[in-house]
Amino acid sequence: MENKDYSQNITVQYCFPYINSSCRKEVRTGPAYIFLFIFLSSVSVFTVFMNLLVIISISHFKQLHTPTNLLILSLAVADLLVGLCVMPVNIMQLIDSCWYLGQMACTVSIMVNFISTSGSLCSMGLIAIDRYIAVTDPLIYSTRITNCKTVLLITTGWSFSVLYIFICVYSNDHLLPSQIFTTCYGECVIYVKYVWVFVDLVIFFLAPCFIILVLYSIIFNVAQRQAKAVRAVMNRASHEHGAEISNVSETKAAKTLGIIIFVYLACYIPYYIGSLTDNNLTSSSRMWTVFTWLIYMNSSVNPLIYAIFYPWFRASFNYIVACRIFVPSSSRFNLFQEHF
Repeated sequence: MENKDYSQNITVQYCFPYINSSCRKEVRTGPAYIFLFIFLSSVSVFTVFMNLLVIISISHFKQLHTPTNLLILSLAVADLLVGLCVMPVNIMQLIDSCWYLGQMACTVSIMVNFISTSGSLCSMGLIAIDRYIAVTDPLIYSTRITNCKTVLLITTGWSFSVLYIFICVYSNDHLLPSQIFTTCYGECVIYVKYVWVFVDLVIFFLAPCFIILVLYSIIFNVAQRQAKAVRAVMNRASHEHGAEISNVSETKAAKTLGIIIFVYLACYIPYYIGSLTDNNLTSSSRMWTVFTWLIYMNSSVNPLIYAIFYPWFRASFNYIVACRIFVPSSSRFNLFQEHF
């Protein structure tokens, strides 16, 4: 009942030896898999830690309670879910192919996976719209875009993501544990109809990405014109220095968030191309594993972009690590020691 293939460092057993319909169990051992397990576990811990820093920073410091930062907070929550719930499950299945937690946990895991990734894309789209308004029409932005309206938009975006995932999973007969189709006992796999692959591609990739790319192309053109105007103003009148700083701040924020969008597309494009072009792509294939983890890595990269480009994040990081956030009135600390 047990067969060992030493050439591939994979021990083939059965998930539940006393059940006839049990799936075959692949326990991947050897130095390469141990290194992979340690590396991916470190990535998961790093993702949770860094996104928690973003969430704590924006939540704690009142100076960071702005519409743009609230959208970044929404993105960090989605990334936190990936690092806290999605990555550990996939790491365990990468090392041990069996699913031991039951069908209900399988359903919840699949739902959290989909909701976190779709919530991340919704946040990306809202960030692009926010930067578009801030750069192209700052007067309207400062008067009409408020924290309350931003929270409402975030709630609407996440609600749409949850509703869409419920409809998608229900349409594929996977909403209830009793409806999950499995070829053997001990696997957690969702079988998506090809039509839903196409619908998901259009609704949660092509359409949002088209809108995002169009908005950012406009933003960058406006930013270039503003940069020229700022240089002209600086040459003519020194008393308008304050306006120059504001424009530079908005432009740099737009460019920084543009990098986040670019990284997001680079991580997601291979996944969607593979899902459309390769009908034999399964959750157990190496290519699928690479594409999936490329998506997960995006949740680890976003906080790094904040740390590199945002001085307020570095300042809040120092306060949090030094436990200075427990000091009375620490929420009113000034994080903007330098302009960005």
